[in-house]
Amino acid sequence: MSRVDRKATAFNHRDVQYSFMSLGVCPDPAEAEKMIRWTRGFWEAMQPFLTGGVYVNYLGREADEGVERIKAAYGPNYQRLVALKKKYDPTNLFRLNQNIKPDTQEAGNAS
Repeated sequence: MSRVDRKATAFNHRDVQYSFMSLGVCPDPAEAEKMIRWTRGFWEAMQPFLTGGVYVNYLGREADEGVERIKAAYGPNYQRLVALKKKYDPTNLFRLNQNIKPDTQEAGNAS
């Protein structure tokens, strides 16, 4: 992934060496709450070692993740993607993903 310039595509994180995802799987529903606590605790413990970026396919729904996590997935490419969305999908028809809104206000708030 590092052979391609980070501005060549929407994918921004071309200089990282690892991808990290914390996932808890619990076959016993009675143990689910314990697994959720462990998984969240592990995630929090790893934060000092992470870049703050996120791979867009690891994200859940916008309602659960928040717009800032979507922006983190695209980094500096987010503003360019908002402009493309505004041009090619101004009514936001394609929105059932980690949505990039065609709203100029969103672009101005990109991090």
